[in-house]
This record gives sequence, structure tokens and C-alpha cells, in this order.
Amino acid sequence: MNNPEAEDRETAQPRQDSHSADHSSSSSSGLDMAAASATDGVAAAALRSVLQRVKQAAERSGRVSERVRVVAVSKTKPVPLLRQVYDAGHRCFGENYVQELVEKAPQLPDDIEWHFIGNLQSNKVKPLLTGVPTLAMVETVDDEKIANNLNRVIGSIGRKPLKVLIQVNTSGEESKFGVEPSGCVDLAKYVTTNCPNLEFCGLMTIGMPDYTSTPENFKTLANCRSEVCKALGIAEEQCELSMGMSGDFELAIEMGSTNVRIGSTIFGAREYPKKQTN
Repeated sequence: MNNPEAEDRETAQPRQDSHSADHSSSSSSGLDMAAASATDGVAAAALRSVLQRVKQAAERSGRVSERVRVVAVSKTKPVPLLRQVYDAGHRCFGENYVQELVEKAPQLPDDIEWHFIGNLQSNKVKPLLTGVPTLAMVETVDDEKIANNLNRVIGSIGRKPLKVLIQVNTSGEESKFGVEPSGCVDLAKYVTTNCPNLEFCGLMTIGMPDYTSTPENFKTLANCRSEVCKALGIAEEQCELSMGMSGDFELAIEMGSTNVRIGSTIFGAREYPKKQTN
């Protein structure tokens, strides 16, 4: 397996004060265009390489690659670079920060399937849902409070139900968000019973301190899925597993992942300059 690049922190969510958790992401148009020109064609070629590796990993596990979703993690990357990947045929993108996603989404086509993959604070729920009407999924529901807030705001704005994943802390680190494995059944039951505006779709995990995962992490999430599906009376095929990032997505797919989050392998490790805000 490849070692993860130092900058590959697709869903890294260190606990932090609420005033610093969300980041401004707009670059000046000049910097954006220069960055995109410098990497013209590279991201599209990298995407093709990733999709080929996904196909091979799926085949090794006896599955078809169409059953594995690739979320192109585009945090801190300029819109022209995202457009290059879009023009190569990709439609699923993931963002970590609410403000950045709210700024980017209107600049890109409406048929993009946006996934929010960062820690979501309660006061950011309404700006996210109203600012990104095409939001397809929140992968990071980790307690009843955030589930309730999402459910309430969706009901108040009248949009269709939102797909959600429950984030599970499989590594047991205090620095990582996510419900403990022992609590994922209760949270899944809560979402399906008390949140009619949310569509429970499965489970998600991040990984170990270096943001890769070991087979033990993947096995833990798979075991959680078995328990959740038994409790809810659904088939395991109806419950997604979002696990695997740039450094370990092939192993994750081989162990059952249906959703992988890949950033620097597609876009490169460089983070582009961001406009200063107050």
C-alpha cells in the first residue's frame, strides 16, 4: 500500500474551539487560475489512475467498481482545479469546511454530488443546508444533537431528506470525532426512528493517527455494520461503509468499503493560498 502524503488529511478532525473550526477558503481569482494552469491536465490524469486502482481493488474483492464511490476531496483546492476533474467526468466531491463549500458550490455545475466530510458544528447546519441546496450527504453524524439539528433545519427549509452516515471512532483516539463502536447501534436507531428528514445510509470512520487505517479499524467498522443491520432488520448491502483515504483506499475496498475519500492522490498535496478574512 502507498504511504499517505503528509498533506493528505481528507477527514482529519482534531478537536478545536468552535471559533476556529471553520476556515475561509476563497483564493483570489488570479491565484486560482495560475494554480490551475500550472496543473493543467494533471488532476484529470490522476483521477483516471485512481479509478483504475479502485477497479482493480474491487475485482480482487469480487466486486464491481461501480459499487465503490470515489469522493474527490477538494478542500483548499481552487475551483478551476475542481472543474478540471469535473470535466474529466467525475461528479462526487467532498469538502471539510462549511464556508469553503458554500463558496465553491455556486461556482460549479448543479449536478455535482457534494459530500460534507468534516466535523459539523450545530451553528453551521443552517448555513450549510441553505447555502448548498444540492448537498447529497453528510458523512459525519456522531451524536443525537447534530442529527436533531440537521433534521429540524431540513424540515424548516423544505428540502428532500438528506443522506447521512454515522461516524464511528474505530481507533479510540480522543482527538478524533465519532461515536464509540458500542454506541453506533443506538445512534442508528435514533436517526431512523426520530429523524424523518434524514436517510440513514451507513457508517464512516477516519483511521489511525497518521490518517491511514489498519485491518483492525476496517474490521471494527464492518462489525459495527453487522450489528446495526441486525438491530434495524436490514441487509448489509443496504448499509454503506465509508472507509479508506489516499494512503489506504485499496485495502479498504478489499475489506468492503463502498465509499473512499481521496484528496491529494487526485489533486496533489499542495494547499493553495487562501484569502484572509476577519
